[in-house]
Amino acid sequence: MTRPSTRRRLQAAAAAAAIAAGTLTAAGPAQAAHPTCTTPKLAAGWYGDNQARLQQLIDQYGSCNPYRPGRAKPVAVFDWDNTVVKNDVGDATMFWLLRNGKIRQPADWKTTSRYLTPAAAQALTTACGPLARPGAPLPTGTPEGAACADELNSVYGTSATRTGAAAFAGWDHRTIEPAYAWLPQLMQGWTAGQVRGFAAAARTENLAAPIGTKQQVGTGTATGWVRYYDQQRDLIENLRRAGFDVWISSASPQPVVEVWAQGVGVGADHVIGIRNTTRDGRLTTHLQGCGTVPDGADTMITYVDGKRCWINQEVFGVRGPAAEKVQPAARRQVFAAGDSDTDVTFLRDATALRLVVNRNKNELMCRAYDNSDGKWIVNPMFIEPKKQKTGPYPCSTTGYTDHDGTAGPVRRADTSVIPDQTDTVF
Repeated sequence: MTRPSTRRRLQAAAAAAAIAAGTLTAAGPAQAAHPTCTTPKLAAGWYGDNQARLQQLIDQYGSCNPYRPGRAKPVAVFDWDNTVVKNDVGDATMFWLLRNGKIRQPADWKTTSRYLTPAAAQALTTACGPLARPGAPLPTGTPEGAACADELNSVYGTSATRTGAAAFAGWDHRTIEPAYAWLPQLMQGWTAGQVRGFAAAARTENLAAPIGTKQQVGTGTATGWVRYYDQQRDLIENLRRAGFDVWISSASPQPVVEVWAQGVGVGADHVIGIRNTTRDGRLTTHLQGCGTVPDGADTMITYVDGKRCWINQEVFGVRGPAAEKVQPAARRQVFAAGDSDTDVTFLRDATALRLVVNRNKNELMCRAYDNSDGKWIVNPMFIEPKKQKTGPYPCSTTGYTDHDGTAGPVRRADTSVIPDQTDTVF
């Protein structure tokens, strides 16, 4: 029989060995990792050491970490278009609407966007006005409606009329992109359920079409295929399995992204897209607001700084003016992923790791390659990656777009200017 003093010495030695092995916390009550917990492991297919960096994130913040119990779920936020999928699901839906005649004639084109210029309103009235009465769908999928389809597609896709006149004017370049907002505004008159049906039909077509497919829209052609990135689907699945709270933040319409997000296991309640206001259950041309922006003001969407506001509001419950501000680290996402300058603000808010899919976007790549805090990783596009950018990113001169649209240098948090950066991940 072991004497009490000897037993205590043996117990102390065993505890010390356990702490050294990392199975117990060094302070407070002994706490072992869950004996049946297995940390998910990411599949291969990443550039450089990105897989290892992402695995480290899962290992550190996932539910198998012995320091994890009792802590709120860590939040991960993904952009959608060209981040989780190749190509743009908003575009895919717009092309489907045009081919199938699902855009309704407005009483006045100027009511579809507060930023639409007189030149664009007149061009749309000329091309589309004679085709249908107000409220009725325009026959944009027929030969007689081809010119209307072409004008709509030009304004949406190039922010200009077919004659080259500017289609939008007067917006804040850090909170809204009028052409992006115009797509859900063109869905006015339909219910969210009907739009989800349109998006599902477009999804089926675009996933079935071979890579590289072009489709006819009006008299022209447009991209006709979309693919989920296998690596991102695997990452999202494993983050969720590890206990992360995974969200999608997209500048495509809310009902559209809801349909596509189902393919990676993210429910509609974890999707933040552009959201219309409704009347009698049908979408209007006005948009829901965030922060200091009320519903119907139509000045802020899930775009650049607007993404921060919507994430703070919907994910962390921050309301009013505070939603537009950087929150304390405990009320921010630990991980974020994006591909464009439109994602730069919510990526910067991530506290642990930021994944950038390289599409040669100036401000985003300036910040990612500068990597001033060591938390940025860059990956080439997983399908049809871009070639190396031949010249440096103009970080020190024109890489940043200000609220009024003027270009300037990209600055760090301490206001120092980021020097021009070379494209090294391609």
